[in-house]
Amino acid sequence: MTPAGAAAGDGCAHDPAARSEAPARAAPGPAAGPGPAAAPGPAPGPLAGLRVLDLATLFAGPLAATLLGDFGAEVVKVEHPERPDPSRGHGPAKDGVGLWWKLLGRNKRTITLDLSTPGGRDTLLRLAATADVVIENFRPGTLERWGLGWPELSAANPRLVLARVTAFGQQGPYARRPGFGTLAEAMSGFAAITGDPDGPPTLPPFGLADSIAALTCAYAVMTALAGRERTGLGQVVDLAIIEPILTVLGPHPLWYDQLGYVQPRTGNRSANNAPRNTYRSADGRWLAVSASARSIAERVVRLVGRPELADEPWFATGSGRAAHTHVLDEAVGGWIARHKAEEVLTAFEEAEAAVALVYDVRDVLADPQFAALDTVTEVEDPELGPLRMQNVLFRLSQTPGGIRWAGRPHGADTDAVLTELGLTAAEITALRTEGAL
Repeated sequence: MTPAGAAAGDGCAHDPAARSEAPARAAPGPAAGPGPAAAPGPAPGPLAGLRVLDLATLFAGPLAATLLGDFGAEVVKVEHPERPDPSRGHGPAKDGVGLWWKLLGRNKRTITLDLSTPGGRDTLLRLAATADVVIENFRPGTLERWGLGWPELSAANPRLVLARVTAFGQQGPYARRPGFGTLAEAMSGFAAITGDPDGPPTLPPFGLADSIAALTCAYAVMTALAGRERTGLGQVVDLAIIEPILTVLGPHPLWYDQLGYVQPRTGNRSANNAPRNTYRSADGRWLAVSASARSIAERVVRLVGRPELADEPWFATGSGRAAHTHVLDEAVGGWIARHKAEEVLTAFEEAEAAVALVYDVRDVLADPQFAALDTVTEVEDPELGPLRMQNVLFRLSQTPGGIRWAGRPHGADTDAVLTELGLTAAEITALRTEGAL
């Protein structure tokens, strides 16, 4: 999301045996010393040696930095001294500690810095001189107003990559508007095709556009760094949150351009294939069925006792099946309604057809497949003790990533990071007196 403010910061447990057999990911690091302010240890992983300054807030920019940190980048989170990243206060908390921050802030060292002060500006430029990447999401013109625009940052470090993540990008009539991922979900067309046909456009109950933008930003940063290997120079990444979600929606612009076709809301049904829906079992469980491939669709209709449907001329294509969704839903939904969920799962597995229970988070934590992958792993935290959170996104056989620590307290590493930068105790005290820290 893009902050509207003008200052940094405004702006079921796993089975042990299953976990031991999980594909390679780095094991969680030890607790960060005797207290939450103790300095974390060095970073393992394929991105070890890469230094990232995370100036961003809520949520795309910070999550991009988290993804880099998960694979070994040294990430320094820069927050306003009095207005921390708002994710620390988002959602449920335990003992006054925000749990969302524990996830979003993992593998990051945290410092405070008011970039609008002379001392904060100068310190940020010194940090940038030692960094590879800066990620920010202030409204366009904010860094420039503080004397921290691309000319100043690149002068301090010509090899720097500056990733600018905003709602609308750095140019255009909306560039200076405040914006959040919700607006991208609306403007991209996502909300227009989501929901029941006779219902309103539907927004996701989580940060979908921000998360897609975060994945894109991490990819963009690595692409820019690869370019640096060829040219020796850094560059600016201009990422507008409204764009990546439009890309993942598929060929909507192409369909409209060539055919004048505007995809309508279809609920859980697909406009491109069938059967594809959620169906309720005899014991009240919901199951999702997908049959994008004709071969899978044939197995499904045979399984539910309607093999003659596979001989219909319309059955041969996804669009033909989608046009007869009501027939297929009646067949599949009727059969599932007469069977218990476990019976449905067993029958579909034996038929090699695609089905899954509709999970909530309790089911995720109890599922043996997630456990085998170590998808949700345990991290020791000095503030809250053992925490379970999503593991790193993927497994690497030779250089795995890992979670070394969960999100740390506000400003916990300020003195350590600035001392490593070469500032003396007197200089750090002077910055605090100025209000820069």
